[in-house]
Amino acid sequence: MPRKPIISLILSTYNSLEWLKKTLWSYEHQIFREFEIIIADDGSGNETIDFIKEYTSQSDRVIKHVWHEDDGFQKSKILNKAILACAADYVVMSDGDCIAREDFLQIHYERREPGYFLSGGYYKLPLELSQLITKEDILTQRCFDLDWLHSKGLPESFKNKKLSSGFVEASVMEAITPTNASWNGHNSSGWLKDIIKVNGFDERMQYGGQDRELGERLYNIKIKSKQIRYSAVCLHLDHSRGYKNEETLKKNKAIRKATRKEKRQFTPHGINKEVS
Repeated sequence: MPRKPIISLILSTYNSLEWLKKTLWSYEHQIFREFEIIIADDGSGNETIDFIKEYTSQSDRVIKHVWHEDDGFQKSKILNKAILACAADYVVMSDGDCIAREDFLQIHYERREPGYFLSGGYYKLPLELSQLITKEDILTQRCFDLDWLHSKGLPESFKNKKLSSGFVEASVMEAITPTNASWNGHNSSGWLKDIIKVNGFDERMQYGGQDRELGERLYNIKIKSKQIRYSAVCLHLDHSRGYKNEETLKKNKAIRKATRKEKRQFTPHGINKEVS
């Protein structure tokens, strides 16, 4: 019988095969090894389905492909299905367009603590650099090296600290950053029992804040958060967002406002729809 994983890693994707490949390559050589991968697929086509099937057959890691029919942007729904597929007690969530540094899961593992969730960030690459990065660049980790990135056209920025901070500097930056330690879908983690307790994601919500709203319900059941945005590093590959619209953003904003105002701990529109 396979050993129970310590971490269930959920990666969301939708018809972004080239970015998904790069993301999966980044998990081939993680320092932390006791994890499974659950691909939360919001209705990708046959090209992605066939690739995942082949990749799973060749990988020595447990990979679960959780898929549903394409019905527009329904990320909250597919993430709830992926949560139910988790075999580990601890869940790390990221996206299928985020390349993880080799210590990404190790940081989540070391910093996890009962009564807390972890809040990470990402370093967003321009489109040209996102396309340029190869499998070898990922496996050798040079895509995280600032000198290499600068040589490929990355401009100077204070945000580069996310890539250059050592352990001590990262700890200081996380202590002084004004950024709220919210649940961020591209880089956050928490205990499965806590996520289940608040009933996962609110499936009424589409693009724009559905991850933050989950974190707000976790706060309401007295789960605290810890900042790891300078320690757990991932590169976000650029892409268009055709699913973003003002109507959805307005609806989501209203749901989040109600969650905060009423201190909601549970959504009846989540994993279990038979309980209110």
